Amino acid sequence: MLTQQQLATMLSLQDKMNTKVNAEWLTAGYGYLRAAMVESVEAIEHHGWKWWKAQKMDLPQLQMEMVDIWHFALSACIIDYRGDVHAAANALSAQLAQAHSHVKFDSKDYYPEHMDLLDNLELMAGLCAAKRFSVPLFMHIITLCEMSSDDLYQQYVGKNILNFFRQDHGYKDGTYIKVWSDREDNEHLVEVLAELDMDAADYDEQVYAGLKARYPQ
Repeated sequence: MLTQQQLATMLSLQDKMNTKVNAEWLTAGYGYLRAAMVESVEAIEHHGWKWWKAQKMDLPQLQMEMVDIWHFALSACIIDYRGDVHAAANALSAQLAQAHSHVKFDSKDYYPEHMDLLDNLELMAGLCAAKRFSVPLFMHIITLCEMSSDDLYQQYVGKNILNFFRQDHGYKDGTYIKVWSDREDNEHLVEVLAELDMDAADYDEQVYAGLKARYPQ
């Protein structure tokens, strides 16, 4: 289960990234759960659902969609608590502490533990379309996608910090160098993450510093 420190770090990073895009993001009226719904549908595509043709689940892409959905869910949670990241972290922690991921939707009871991955993704998409998000359901889906809570945390922080790093080093004006020592920045990120202690309070800062140390000067 995600720790209080991990939740606080992710929420803080999400707030900073959203603020970088628009300082008034809290009141801008952006459809974060709409975005999560679209990502959920894309996850269904990566899973495969067409019974009339042979399909193979693309697990890495499915996992990436989960990380993207989490970005939007965190944003929606921060808005619910009017920008109070501490209160949002407490609320998420309370939801994670629930003993089950039961969902009641349109007067019907759903029990994700007894449903397959495809049906759970469909349920999540439906909830997001109705402007709702179930953290226990999401974390159950994460498990079905062969990810641990630590995997989610590591991938989330890594992607967030890399986006910050790119922006700070000329991504918008086209001066950013994406290939370092014959390898893309994503590959360097994987190595940086593997070298660090994800439980460190300044984990996000260490990731940024690790990228900066490798970046061509």
